[in-house]
Amino acid sequence: MVQTQSRPIIGITVDAEQPGGYSKFPWYALRENYAGVVVKAGGLPMFLPHEPALAEAYLDRIDGLIVTGGAFDVDPALYGANSVHETVTLKETRTQFELAITKGAIDRGMPLLGICGGQQLLNVALGGTLIQHIPDSVKNPLAHEQPNPRNEPGHSVAIAAGTKLRDIVGVAEMRVNSAHHQAAATVSAPCVINAIAPDGVIEGVEDPNLEFCIGVQWHPEFEVDPHDIRIFEAFVAAAGR
Repeated sequence: MVQTQSRPIIGITVDAEQPGGYSKFPWYALRENYAGVVVKAGGLPMFLPHEPALAEAYLDRIDGLIVTGGAFDVDPALYGANSVHETVTLKETRTQFELAITKGAIDRGMPLLGICGGQQLLNVALGGTLIQHIPDSVKNPLAHEQPNPRNEPGHSVAIAAGTKLRDIVGVAEMRVNSAHHQAAATVSAPCVINAIAPDGVIEGVEDPNLEFCIGVQWHPEFEVDPHDIRIFEAFVAAAGR
């Protein structure tokens, strides 16, 4: 779209909750730091309610897309799985919307950043598959659902040489927070792995043929590593071009 403001408009997907807690009726939710880090990086955040039929209309109005995480999983049927692990929790309307807007952003070549569950959904949108429950699929796994607070690092990740992510952060290793029980299992070309944990779990993916199409399994919006902000700065800069 034609940029008419100095700050590129960054669409951010939100979570959906059933009645209880904040409201007696269904409600949307998002942590403040998703918006705050976008502002810090030079963008104008805009939250995106789950309206699958309006995905293209949203895309007409934004310059970049962030697909966020949440306490739920991508439907295994979407990546060809024949069974569903007992730990899998679905939010069908949210996934339907996020898959539609993610595929639309990819088709347009719009800058796109997937975070945690958003990275998993991005991998599925690009033709990859997921591990449904890390403890049942990975030998001697790290605590990917870290016991310490989310604003502290949980483990390290190796950033793959030759990837866009490596070019952005400029380091071979980062300390990251970790809040997931699933992960990418396979990636489909042209998608490549850009980060990996010491136990072999995939921690990031990207499409090298697009200007900015990156997913990371951790939550860089917490800025637990000093290089996390570079991801948002590069993303917002791409959205502004």
